[in-house]
Amino acid sequence: MPPVNNQALNSYKTIGAHSQVASADPYKLVSLLLNNVIERLAAARGHMERREVAKKGEQISKAIAVISALDGSLNFELGGEIAQNLHSLYEYMCVRLVNANLNDELAGLDEVSALTRTIKDGWDGIAGTPRPPVAAASAAVPAP
Repeated sequence: MPPVNNQALNSYKTIGAHSQVASADPYKLVSLLLNNVIERLAAARGHMERREVAKKGEQISKAIAVISALDGSLNFELGGEIAQNLHSLYEYMCVRLVNANLNDELAGLDEVSALTRTIKDGWDGIAGTPRPPVAAASAAVPAP
């Protein structure tokens, strides 16, 4: 079997990710982002266990960036109390990840991963439910 061309493999993964995002509705996009956080935290966990400090930090930083993007997408007008609660939870998750990174705490990564899975499970559970129409002027995604 010929050796795997890592550049080609990474390009294939990037194209696959881009096509998923390009064809995703806002609800699927949030689900993809939540899944991305879970994957990055799993990678960070492996790097932490292997004492690969730079790679661990990179994965945690990317997870924080995605969580921050989710936080920034919250629509407090439409999302009300749920959006506010998610905002508080996202802030907590980011702080927890910073501390886990600084102190090499697997428990912090596991906690945020579990919280993200819970959010994703709830989000995926509403994917098939009918939603009231949203005014055209409001292009923001409802609270994930």
